[in-house]
Amino acid sequence: MRRTSGVEQGTRSSTRDSLPEGLGQAIRETARAIAALLDGATDMTVPVPGLEWTVGETAAHLALANGLMADLASGQERLYGDGTPQSIAAANAQSLIEFPERGAEPLAVMLVEQADGFLDAVDRAVAAGTADRTLLTPLGPMDQDVLASYLLTHMLGHGYDLARGLRRPHMINEMRVGLCLPFLKTAMPRIAATSALTARYTLRLRGGAAFGVTFTDGTVEVLPDPPERSDCTILTEPVAFLLIALGRLGPWQAMARGGVLAWGRKPWLAPRFPTLFDAP
Repeated sequence: MRRTSGVEQGTRSSTRDSLPEGLGQAIRETARAIAALLDGATDMTVPVPGLEWTVGETAAHLALANGLMADLASGQERLYGDGTPQSIAAANAQSLIEFPERGAEPLAVMLVEQADGFLDAVDRAVAAGTADRTLLTPLGPMDQDVLASYLLTHMLGHGYDLARGLRRPHMINEMRVGLCLPFLKTAMPRIAATSALTARYTLRLRGGAAFGVTFTDGTVEVLPDPPERSDCTILTEPVAFLLIALGRLGPWQAMARGGVLAWGRKPWLAPRFPTLFDAP
């Protein structure tokens, strides 16, 4: 594994001031937790449950995606699909064809270095006074903070996949889920499935944030606070919330485990909520 020098530690500490509190550290620690998973991997051809990829392909995708995010944070334009799930899936498949590396150690080093490269790019943007610019991403325009939240969310999702494939503990926790919310709130209207639903939801994370999501003839709006006269309130345990949002856990499974509770005028709308989005 790549060691972190004292000079590098000093450089990276400034990222704590460049991003919302805890986000830079969460990105750094998550990348290293995934690398630690790969350090113990002896067979990279093991299939990942729920995916069409092996452990090696999932790790390669993560390394490539971290590099993509680092380039975007540095201001480079990188075309990667057109924002639809189908186009992003096609771009993922093509990138894995063009990048054949599947070794655990080189991929572990690469994904950590690319995560560090992202944080370095954030620091450079702050120093140059360009941190407030709009960046074009595979899921549309975002500011620097939301892109960082996107990076963390993506790493946690596939870190969970790798942990399942390798039968080891995952690295998702309540604090990290909270840091994913800016990206998830931004992405919801962009990945909404076609629907004629009109409904008002309140989403609450147990012990944490609460916000609203409304559907008006299928048009989606994310509100910073719960809406008035909510039709359905969904209380979710944070880790379950992220796994449901990323399509790793079904709502009925979560409810059976006690990870989700619902109430309101139309509580039966709760299991439908995840189906209203097409996650890429």
